Amino acid sequence: MDRPPRAPAPRVVTVRAALRLPRLQGFTSMRPPTPRAEVFRAYWYFAAERQRIFEARLKDSRGPWTGDPILAAHRFCNTFRASDRVSQDLIRIAYAPQARSTADVFVRVMIHRLFSRPETFALIDDATEGLSADTFDARRLGTVLDEARAAGCKLYTGAFILCANRAYGHPSKHRNHLELVQAMLEGGVAEQVERAGSLQEIYENLRTWPLLGPFMAYQLTIDLNYTPIVDLDEDEFTVPGPGAIRGLAKVFLDLGSLSPAEAVKWLVRHQHRALEEFGITPPKLFGRPLKAIDAQNLLCEVDKYSRVRFPELRSNRTRIKQRFVADPTPLALFYKPSWGINEAATAACASTGIPLAA
Repeated sequence: MDRPPRAPAPRVVTVRAALRLPRLQGFTSMRPPTPRAEVFRAYWYFAAERQRIFEARLKDSRGPWTGDPILAAHRFCNTFRASDRVSQDLIRIAYAPQARSTADVFVRVMIHRLFSRPETFALIDDATEGLSADTFDARRLGTVLDEARAAGCKLYTGAFILCANRAYGHPSKHRNHLELVQAMLEGGVAEQVERAGSLQEIYENLRTWPLLGPFMAYQLTIDLNYTPIVDLDEDEFTVPGPGAIRGLAKVFLDLGSLSPAEAVKWLVRHQHRALEEFGITPPKLFGRPLKAIDAQNLLCEVDKYSRVRFPELRSNRTRIKQRFVADPTPLALFYKPSWGINEAATAACASTGIPLAA
């Protein structure tokens, strides 16, 4: 596919000029960020177009789903994190019959996200005849995964770079992660998470444990908030990862006096004004607007998108690694029930016969 035409050098634009905001609501004592006009608009365009592609695929499994050559050629995560296949699988396993207690939900979510590979979770689930706090045994499951790896099975996703030190004395990463989960169960972390009054409290608890850096601790915090044991406001707390930091450096010329986390919240708070100003239809997940985790993930994806669309914006990443290959497996949608969107998700899938996940 031909490379998209080179974009003109992004021009400087002030926040007030871009959004026509008299003041920054909630940030009145802070110096506002300065968007980079073309990339700032591309951020909102990408959010809307990627969600439109998601919705189009629910109606038509063949495509094409977009006229954007970059989005058509390369793999990008969904606008809404909860719609990605791995997150969808994680939400389903958190509400499965085997998740009878707080500890059951916790161990299932921890194992699923640490490996971020549904096939590995399925292997463990089968080996335990239904993974739960009672059936989890780090030593026995370590042997199961040893054998799977020796047979050529891939245990981890390539999406995350996970800490791989010998925190629990094992040379293999998977055995250390299994021991971590065992120690957390024995330390009562599941019950501490359930009692937490904020996402930040959960995050800070997770950060005290070996092998969980800032990025993974935040991802796990959001995953736990998808489950029946936690129900907190996603916009209250965010921890931008490396990809989001790169995205911020492209979307904004500078962040003013805002921290990266505050800049993410700024995007969430002003999403409707920005989309209206640019004449872009707001992306909604069956009526649900962008949340902080979505805004942060979009920064990562726009960083990738910009490598082709705005090649003059240099960073330590210069290309998009993964090409898009459509997954033929129907996506059975299921979201946290308290969001109140599962009925609409069922209706959206009805035309193609894709079921709502049980």
